[in-house]
Amino acid sequence: MDSVSDSLNQESQLDFVMHTWGCKVNTYDTGLLQARLPSSGDASQNGKQGVKVHVLNTCAVTQEASREAARRVRQLKAREPDSMVVVTGCGAQVDGGIFDTLKGADLVIANSHKGDIENLVQKHLAGKLDSKVFRSNIFRKDELEEGGGFEADHTRAFLKVQDGCNSFCTYCVIPFARGKSRSISIENLVRRATELHAAGASEIVVTGVHIADYEDVSTGTARGLDDLIEALLKQTRIPRLRVSSLEPVELSDRLLEMYSDSRMCPHFHLSIQSACTATLNRMRRRYTADDVESVFSRIEAKLPKAFIGLDLIVGFPGETDEEFQETYERLRRSFWTRIHVFPYSERPGTKALALEGKVPVQVRQSRAAFIRQLSSARYREQALKVIGENRSGLILKSVKNSEGEEPQYQALTRDYWPVRLKGAGLQAGFEVQLQLMDFVEPKNGRLDGWIEGRVLV
Repeated sequence: MDSVSDSLNQESQLDFVMHTWGCKVNTYDTGLLQARLPSSGDASQNGKQGVKVHVLNTCAVTQEASREAARRVRQLKAREPDSMVVVTGCGAQVDGGIFDTLKGADLVIANSHKGDIENLVQKHLAGKLDSKVFRSNIFRKDELEEGGGFEADHTRAFLKVQDGCNSFCTYCVIPFARGKSRSISIENLVRRATELHAAGASEIVVTGVHIADYEDVSTGTARGLDDLIEALLKQTRIPRLRVSSLEPVELSDRLLEMYSDSRMCPHFHLSIQSACTATLNRMRRRYTADDVESVFSRIEAKLPKAFIGLDLIVGFPGETDEEFQETYERLRRSFWTRIHVFPYSERPGTKALALEGKVPVQVRQSRAAFIRQLSSARYREQALKVIGENRSGLILKSVKNSEGEEPQYQALTRDYWPVRLKGAGLQAGFEVQLQLMDFVEPKNGRLDGWIEGRVLV
């Protein structure tokens, strides 16, 4: 790999620029690409003739995400006609109809070939390629491209523990974009987490396409997600460990008990999608509405100040007014903090397209707005409860402000509250003790506000 990178630099003076859409796994993959792909810096700045290569790491959760990436391709090529544009990621894997003949896309390198980007770019520049599209059966891919985690200018690190998904929910195309579930060994993940900590990471987010599918069989005995988290706590010194998305039945009592360790961030992201069993059955989700309510109760009993974010789809085919109302009522009386709501969007290649009972788009939008109002009110209610309390916060980045104003920074508490801080001498990547001072009401069309805090000396 190093020899390829050296060759690329020597022959072409390439300047790679990453553009990322989508989930934490894509952020991980972008970090891996940034570590692998050489960059000579801006050729116009260093006086050398070079090629700027834009790499678009696309998302395919909705077809609109791929269309947005296609618009970015056209914009980049119009603005920088001499640059090279490479489309990769999930969109490149499943949306060939959008990207394969797209003017401005010099190469389309699907997830199946993402590990070969360096060689393909080199061959393209040398005029040695007969095609611009590289895609094959993703279900035959076994490697996971280990070694990523840091994305440039980010202060947290992502630890991808598995890739792919075996669930095949009726609304989802991701198994066809990422392939079968496959996992990295606990030994390798502990080693990688230690490396990330040594490189300056104060927080590691355990992520994957479906992390509950995690299974390490390298020792001959299958070990799952709980075993992995326990090993990370016992064998690393990372100060903050955060677990990404789980389904309601995937949060075991054993894993929940591990949150008694102060290094486990009391923040849960639950992919519930609905709180109505009939709707969940049509989605091919493997739990019931009672399971959804149960996980809220279990978390509240163990961690009454935990932050719980939810993913929810409304307007799914067949969702009646009564079914939507059931979801709304169950959520209204449950313990959670914030909802990411998505009006159902038709996705080519999914079984949901064949389901009866299509919900009119305007009804989907109306239901989404209704849930967003519920979420905004709950978020404000929960935020006001923590005002006046002290937290440790990881400084993420500086925030742009008017000239002459005191510097501002954005921090993130372990329980996932975003906090704005003022003061000189603060530095991204450091954890500080702070007091939560005030809740700022949402502005400029935002649904959620934020918390202002001050650093405790």
